[in-house]
Amino acid sequence: QVQLQESGPDLVKPSQTLSLTCSVSGDSSTTSNYYWNWIRQPPGKGLEWMGAIGYDGSIYYSPFLKSRTSISRDTSKNQFSLQLSSVTPEDTAVYYCAIAPQMNSYCSGYVCQALRHEYEYWGQGTQVTVSS
Repeated sequence: QVQLQESGPDLVKPSQTLSLTCSVSGDSSTTSNYYWNWIRQPPGKGLEWMGAIGYDGSIYYSPFLKSRTSISRDTSKNQFSLQLSSVTPEDTAVYYCAIAPQMNSYCSGYVCQALRHEYEYWGQGTQVTVSS
């Protein structure tokens, strides 16, 4: 079994950078070749895929957030992180980290969707509010 836990501030001011960390614990051997993802859900909307880092270090970003997003990983601590710069109130959401055996994202229009059942392990989510 694998457990994920998001951590970071719950309030960020507009124009600042949102920084979150996901700590992964448990039997990591079962997820050694998985993809570690960041997903968010704004109020009243569906799940939005933001980006992922693969087991080989490859990094993938939503084309709609790529210019503001940075994902990194610290394998020694079994953690991966998200930074989202120049935030606005529209970035207010519940932010999740999730692990999946393959890359999953469905991009069209102005958002990349995430389907909950395609991710094997989820963090509980952390509410981040962007407000002055």
